[in-house]
Amino acid sequence: MADDDIADIIEHTPHKRNSVFTPLVTLKAFIFQVLGDDSSCKQAVVSVLADRVCVGKSANSVNTGPYCKARQRLPLVQMKAAATNTGARLHQQCTEKLKWFGYNVVLVDGFTVQMPDTPENQAVFPQPSHQKPGLGFPMIRLVALTSLASGSIINYHLGPYQGKQTGELSLFSQLINGLSLGDLLMADRYYCTFAIIALSQAKKIPVLFQIHASKKVDFRRGQKLGTKDHLVEWQKPKRKPIWMSVEAYADLPDTITVREFSVKGMVYVTTLLDAKKYPKRAIASFYQQRWHIELDIRAIKTHMGMELLRCKTPEIVEKEIAVHVLAYNIIRGNLAQAAILHNKIPRQLSFRSAVQLVIQATKQLMVLTGLLLNNAMQALFKAIASTPVGLQKRKNQPRAIKRRPKPYPLLMIPRHEACAIL
Repeated sequence: MADDDIADIIEHTPHKRNSVFTPLVTLKAFIFQVLGDDSSCKQAVVSVLADRVCVGKSANSVNTGPYCKARQRLPLVQMKAAATNTGARLHQQCTEKLKWFGYNVVLVDGFTVQMPDTPENQAVFPQPSHQKPGLGFPMIRLVALTSLASGSIINYHLGPYQGKQTGELSLFSQLINGLSLGDLLMADRYYCTFAIIALSQAKKIPVLFQIHASKKVDFRRGQKLGTKDHLVEWQKPKRKPIWMSVEAYADLPDTITVREFSVKGMVYVTTLLDAKKYPKRAIASFYQQRWHIELDIRAIKTHMGMELLRCKTPEIVEKEIAVHVLAYNIIRGNLAQAAILHNKIPRQLSFRSAVQLVIQATKQLMVLTGLLLNNAMQALFKAIASTPVGLQKRKNQPRAIKRRPKPYPLLMIPRHEACAIL
C-alpha cells in the first residue's frame, strides 16, 4: 500500500491525538483482524496491547468498544481507493514475461458473501426471498476484476443479492471503465453478450469468452478462417439489457464483428480476429487459465474468512469488505515481490502460506531496523518463494467429506421463537 493512500485515510479520519486507536493503529489492527484465524475484535485489541507493551508504552484496555468506534470513523471511500489502487498498481507493473501476446489479462467473475442477521443489514442487503424471515442471512453480491498475472483485485463493485440493477452484468457495468488500453478481458459464458462486447470494443479492449448457452452458432455463415473458425456479424438485439439506459443502448453500433471458433466441441467468442496471429488452439488452451479467478475468490472467501462477515451495520460491512480486499492485495504484493527476487511466477506460490508468514513475521519486524530489518525481509521473501503450489500431481478426489458433522438439527423457526419455547 502506497504512503499516499495511508496519508489519505489518516487525513479523512477524525481522531484525537492522544487516542490509543489512531487511524494508523486502527487500520493496521483491522487488516490483521481479517487476516487472522480468530478474526475477532478482542484479538485485534489484544494485538494492539502487545504492540504497545513491546515498545514501552502503557497497556490499553482490552475492552473492544474504543476499537469498534475507531473502525467506524475510518473513511470508506478512501479505504476502498487504497485497496483498489494497490491491486491496480500490481496489475500495471506486470512484466512482459507474464503477459499473453502482449496483453495484460483481466479476469472477471461474481460471488456472494453473508453477514450477521441484524435489522440494519437486512434493510440494505436483504436475504434471498426464498428464505423464511428469521432463518436466513443478509447477502451481498460482488463482482471483481482480478489480474491474471499477479492475482490482485483491480476493482470491485457490490450490491444487494437480488432486485433491480443487482445482477452480475449490472455490477460489472460499473467496472468496465476501469479497464485500460492493453488489457484483455476474459470471463465465463455469462458475460458473452452483445452489449458487453460492444462496450469493450468501444474502449479497444479485446475479449475472450465461451459462447453463451442461448447463442446458436452456424459455421456456414460469415467469413471462413479455418475449420469451425469464422468471422461473423452479430446484430444488436431489439431488447436492451435492464442495466443499460435507453440512451446508452442507442449509442451502441447496430452490428459488431466477432470471431467464433470451436475446439474439442467447445465454442469460444473473441474479438482477436487474426487467425494467423492468434491460432484457435492456442486461445482455447489459454482460456483454461480463467479458472484462476475461481481460486482467487476461494482465497479471499475461504482462506481469509470473508464468506461470513462479522459487522452488524451496512456501513461497517462495506468497510470490512474494503479491508479484506486491501489485506488480500497486500499479500499478493508480497507474493509478487518474492517471485521477482527468486525468479518465480506469482501464481505458482502459495497464498495461504504467504498469509501465515506475513502475520508471524510482522510481529518481529516491528522492532527491527537497518541491516537486521533488511536481512529479515530477505528471509521472509525467500520463505514465501519456497512454497510452490499447482505442481503436485495426485489422483482425482471425490467431492465428499469424511468427517461427520455434529448432530445438531437445523434452526427451522426464528431464534427468538425457539428461545421462547425453551
